[in-house]
Amino acid sequence: MVLPMTGHAVVIVGGGPTGMMLAGELALADVDVAIVERRARPDLDGSRSGGLHARTIEVLDQRGIADRFLSQGTVAQVAGFSGIRLDISDFPTRHPYGLGLWQNRFEEILAGWVEELKVPVYRGQDVTGFTQDDTGVGVDVSGGQLLRAEFLAGCDGGRSLIRKAAGIGFPGWVLLAGDAAHVHSPVGGQGLNTGVQDAMNLGWKLAQVVNGTSPDSLLDTYHAERHPVAARVLQSTMAQTALTRSDARVDALRVSVSELLGMDEPRKRFGGVMSGLDIHYDLGVGHPLLGRRMPDLDLITADGPVRMFTVLHGARPVLLNLGEPGGVDITAWADRVQLIDAGYAGPWELPVLGAVPAPAAVLIRPDGYVAWAGDPADPELRDALTTWFGPPTAA
Repeated sequence: MVLPMTGHAVVIVGGGPTGMMLAGELALADVDVAIVERRARPDLDGSRSGGLHARTIEVLDQRGIADRFLSQGTVAQVAGFSGIRLDISDFPTRHPYGLGLWQNRFEEILAGWVEELKVPVYRGQDVTGFTQDDTGVGVDVSGGQLLRAEFLAGCDGGRSLIRKAAGIGFPGWVLLAGDAAHVHSPVGGQGLNTGVQDAMNLGWKLAQVVNGTSPDSLLDTYHAERHPVAARVLQSTMAQTALTRSDARVDALRVSVSELLGMDEPRKRFGGVMSGLDIHYDLGVGHPLLGRRMPDLDLITADGPVRMFTVLHGARPVLLNLGEPGGVDITAWADRVQLIDAGYAGPWELPVLGAVPAPAAVLIRPDGYVAWAGDPADPELRDALTTWFGPPTAA
């Protein structure tokens, strides 16, 4: 029996960590999103991922849900390179550690958040195919269900039907996230963490396109930013896998690498890679903050103290003015960008990079990465606002 067609702005295929995180991001932006998941219940066979790295905990903190996971896991120094421990306890972050938490529990907690956001989930159903035309995508679901969407996101794992049906090879791109976009050895525990961060990068961009704030070209930046991250993860996991072999030569190499990673500078560099705290999107020349994660500063505002990550709970872009209150005018973007006048007297320090100059203002994307930093009088601020958050509204 063929059921009536149901329409959504975005249909996500796959209700694992990546798919649910993407759904949550879209729901926060008031996008009509639904998930199609083949499992009838959010249960997993086997243990899968064993924990979260520091940047993933930060990402969850940016949405106000990190405590849900921290209360159920075990805080520990889990960053490592092929089993060689990397202590990141001295990194400048509120979460200089990892979290031991099995994927099945992670999914249960994340599913609760998605349910709170009222995202419909079509459980126990497989996507059997899809067709595209000039107005969107028709999605065929087992059991006769027909779905219609403006966008279809493949978060359906390493054997992704969406990727194969669309004819997308791994060297290419369109909207794929998580293991549907990158499959690699589990050594180092990068898979779930990379997928969740894929979703954070894609979610706000896709929402702005769906909502008409930005042109479709904004979606090109998803591939431009996340493909190098995935490629680096693949390189890292291949190197770590090579070190897991056992013969006299590899054993000698492991001893040498272990000695190297015991030194401060290599420890910080590789610790940044494995924790995800060193990610740097190439957004051009500018302040050292440009393209890097925004630190979770303790800000002082007219309404009292507030954490930077708390400001990001609503998944909206923020222009943080650290100069004279009222000294920045972004009226033409006021419907999209939150302007906050604040003071901050502490140090500016980034993992791996170290101390950076204090900027007068910072433009922060919903995923917590810096789109621009500098003097508010700089005309490049308007360019950055337009590039990332659409053209100015008419006066």
